[in-house]
Amino acid sequence: MDLKESVRNQTDVGLRMTRHLFLAEAKGQNMVFSPLSIHVVLSMIAASTKGPTQDELLSSLKSMSTGELNSLASNLLPFVFADGSPSGGPCLSFGNGVWVNESLPLKPSFKEVVDTFYKAAQKHVDFQNKAEEARAEVNSWAEKQTKGVIREVLPPQAVDSSTRVIFANALYFKGTWDDDPFLY
Repeated sequence: MDLKESVRNQTDVGLRMTRHLFLAEAKGQNMVFSPLSIHVVLSMIAASTKGPTQDELLSSLKSMSTGELNSLASNLLPFVFADGSPSGGPCLSFGNGVWVNESLPLKPSFKEVVDTFYKAAQKHVDFQNKAEEARAEVNSWAEKQTKGVIREVLPPQAVDSSTRVIFANALYFKGTWDDDPFLY
């Protein structure tokens, strides 16, 4: 599949998510989310799975393979999530992370994928004995990625001894309007 078709498919997936979120969750409230961020996290999860789980993720993401998802990420993410603030544009920060229980070794092929294509932070943590420390570490990472805006992505008790893996994604955007959109 070529890059244009992959982008079209990702757009379709994003619009499907948007429709669902606004109809089922927003219900007249303001809502901001990034379909591409969700796509990226699901792509990383797909890269870590096999069999029916991977097949379902690939189908949901309208992709033929994890290689296709990885290619889309490596071609699209640096372009879409480029920080424009040095040239006077909007400030943008985007990050991915994977925290894995220390008893579970990461396969070298998965480590390479998340490092090469998704530029994800990777860390082994002790969910069995230090779940609260792991939760605090993920929250600290999110706070750094979002320039202090999101301080708690994981609330208390969200991480416990049964946790095995946390996939995280953080997006920070700050820009100014060329025209005041609230005057119209």
